[in-house]
Amino acid sequence: MDGGAEGTQQPHLILAHKLFLLTHPDVQDIEKVQLKSDVLDSIKSDGMAPLYETLAASSVLELDQSLLDSMRANNEEELKKLDDKIADAEENLGESEVREAHLAKALYFIRISDKEKALEQLKLTEGKTVAVGQKMDLVFYTLQLAFFYMDFDLVSKSIDKAKKLFEEGGDWERKNRLKVYEGLYCMSTRNFKKAASLFLDSISTFTTYEIFPYETFIFYTVLTSIITLDRVSLKQKVVDAPEILTVLGKIPFLSEFLNSLYECQYKAFFSAFAGMAEQIKFDRYLNPHFRFYMREVRTVVYSQFLESYKSVTVDAMANAFGVSVDFIDQELSRFIAAGKLHCKIDKVAGVLETNRPDAKNALYQATIKQGDFLLNRIQKLSRVIDL
Repeated sequence: MDGGAEGTQQPHLILAHKLFLLTHPDVQDIEKVQLKSDVLDSIKSDGMAPLYETLAASSVLELDQSLLDSMRANNEEELKKLDDKIADAEENLGESEVREAHLAKALYFIRISDKEKALEQLKLTEGKTVAVGQKMDLVFYTLQLAFFYMDFDLVSKSIDKAKKLFEEGGDWERKNRLKVYEGLYCMSTRNFKKAASLFLDSISTFTTYEIFPYETFIFYTVLTSIITLDRVSLKQKVVDAPEILTVLGKIPFLSEFLNSLYECQYKAFFSAFAGMAEQIKFDRYLNPHFRFYMREVRTVVYSQFLESYKSVTVDAMANAFGVSVDFIDQELSRFIAAGKLHCKIDKVAGVLETNRPDAKNALYQATIKQGDFLLNRIQKLSRVIDL
């Protein structure tokens, strides 16, 4: 699982996405036939015997014992060649050649999806590596392997390790790449605020094509920004960002989703929202947070609408969003009960009354409280000094 050519997504991560879709309950059976064929072709191409065995055991693929035996034999033959190269390098060549031979073996284990042996071999290679940049590259290989298996504990440890390595040195290109890896980790573990910050920092320096294409990166950047940035920041960093504007139209529904929210065109927003929901549902990193994200987006859009009014009829809000009065009533009731929206519904009059927290009053109360605390501390101190 080496980095591949610049601008090309890592084949193993493409395979991981296909495996995710293959086991997704909402993917049509006719599509799964093609996905199964693609997955099997990838497994055969790279001789991924350990992965094939795992998938067959979990009934994702049918077991073909002769195919498995053939791949195992090829794996053993290839590993013997790699071991011979290591032995030759240790006997006849220098330290850098020994390191390269060990790295080749580590990359082969990654290629055939033998996770445990790959991690062992990467650790062994690290012991023979001096340069900080080369050590960082080993961390990136580990991160790619961890994202393939969605092993977020390994991702977290690898990111911490990379940050410690950067304290010893390291170039800006690798530091910028790490931001994208960390952003993907944060998004995958529901820390959308930090993910948005890291993605936005990386927009102009993005080179991390091995984990996803630039369009996917912009897709994640916009989605995480919408639910974490205020309107002013969203306008400056996302809506008007030239890097985002260049690819926004290439991603279905994303332009309408972003711009209709910012321009308060709520009917258009809900229309685009349905299309975006499908894309989020079929994304392997966002799928576990599908319901949470859908709730957060609706909180943002309802809060934005209510911000303009002291009171508004439920009927007017339903018309603005192009939905029924009953739907809005049920939606708002849930969000108000959860403390997500600061308003109350007058069912008799059919009116929504906002009761936003008074920021000035809250600041005044906090100042008085802190002032009392400070005075008490001064009095205690004065008594000690008097003694």
